[in-house]
Amino acid sequence: MTDTIAIVGRGRLGPALAAALRGAGRTVHGPLGRDGDPSGAAIVLLCVPDDAIAAAAAALTPSPGRLVGHCSGANGLDVLAPHEGLSLHPLMTVTSATAPLAGAACAVAGATTRALSAARTLAGDLGMSAIEVADEDRAAYHAAASIASNFLVTLECAAERMATAAGVPRAALVPLVRATVDTWAADGPRALTGPIARGDERTVARQRDAVAHRAPELLALFDALATATRDLAAVAA
Repeated sequence: MTDTIAIVGRGRLGPALAAALRGAGRTVHGPLGRDGDPSGAAIVLLCVPDDAIAAAAAALTPSPGRLVGHCSGANGLDVLAPHEGLSLHPLMTVTSATAPLAGAACAVAGATTRALSAARTLAGDLGMSAIEVADEDRAAYHAAASIASNFLVTLECAAERMATAAGVPRAALVPLVRATVDTWAADGPRALTGPIARGDERTVARQRDAVAHRAPELLALFDALATATRDLAAVAA
């Protein structure tokens, strides 16, 4: 029982965690459906949607010594009551059961020293770097993750929309995006280039006109990003 982990949830994350933990030599049951039986496991990980965690935890019969965890980035440990809770949130986009997790960060928390230690151990088994995030900081942490990943996809799809309007394929933007991310990783705001960074407002105005003409649904987004970029340029100067 000491090494046994039951994973509840058959979405994207559950199968990925099950495969990675098995690859690390851990004994894993599942991923189970929400009506599955995780009895006999030392740790039960709930890989269910955020708004279903509390109900899934409440449906588990308390078992002495068993830890119950969730994999939500935004929720604290209170949703796991009355169990001894932990949380494990890979800071990585997971789109399939074979999604790579090793090398990424992992936000962890534990209601007790034992639970926190177990969360750190699981992160290590996955090849991830554990970062403790307190309950009161979870929303801010998860907002950062959404901006870095989800909003980036939205932004690049907007770029693709304009590129397509100019007869340029999405693939042509990929090297630029990758180079920009690599430079930002090394230099932070100093990675900023382009017309706003150099104060060329005439070019920005021409870009805005093109957006208004070719993709007016993107104009509010363009304006908001231009304003934020001007603020960043002022700080980075």
